[in-house]
Amino acid sequence: MFEFVGRKLLRLFQGTGEIVVLLLQTIFYFKEIPRNLPAIFRQLSEIGIGTLPITALMALFVGMVLALQTGSQLALYGTQDVIGAIVGLSMVKELGPVMTSLLVAGRVGSAMAAEVGAMEVYEEIDALKTFQISPVRYLAMPRLVGCLLAMPALVVFAIVIGVIGGAFVSSVNPLINVPVNVYYDNMIQALNYMEILKGLIKATVFGGIIAVVGCYIGFQTTGGARGIGQSTTRAVVLSFLLIFVANYFLTRLML
Repeated sequence: MFEFVGRKLLRLFQGTGEIVVLLLQTIFYFKEIPRNLPAIFRQLSEIGIGTLPITALMALFVGMVLALQTGSQLALYGTQDVIGAIVGLSMVKELGPVMTSLLVAGRVGSAMAAEVGAMEVYEEIDALKTFQISPVRYLAMPRLVGCLLAMPALVVFAIVIGVIGGAFVSSVNPLINVPVNVYYDNMIQALNYMEILKGLIKATVFGGIIAVVGCYIGFQTTGGARGIGQSTTRAVVLSFLLIFVANYFLTRLML
């Protein structure tokens, strides 16, 4: 029993160290960004533009459900006018960054792990090393830069759509019946630039987690097609866990 726990803890510490090393190596190659702009733009298109439709759908219904659940309870006490502040703060501080990051981790992080994993399994990464091309610079760096740039933009988009969805439900639902102008006035009074900045910081950190985890799991892939499938699952699960953990500590630091 103790031997099993010891092995698991050792593997945990080893994996943590390897992820940190990969992150530092990737940051080191940021100096090569001007030479890798086409690859970065491809990642921005895949991460940002490719995720916009599903992000809009997710954010719309998250905002609508949040307004419906919260507004109907507030209406019992005659305080539904504050629904704009509640939806706005919830989307900016928590739901926008976290839900969008989970969505990107499921869609993009898994694809990164599968793509890099396939290159590892079929020895394409060894070929890069033969030509003295760093796999970290060629594969990890563009993906990390793309996530760091695309995630804040996606989160802003999700926040806007979620707020619009909340305003729609608040104004048309007879139980809540909060006019759109009252909704937005209340939200603007509650929000400030620091709250928005905190949400964008979270989005940037989560984007870094998704990219580094996806590339790390991809580089560790073995075992052919089955190994690629397992790596995809591992990348998504590990990204989810790290996003939740990071969200707690970031929230605690920014209170």
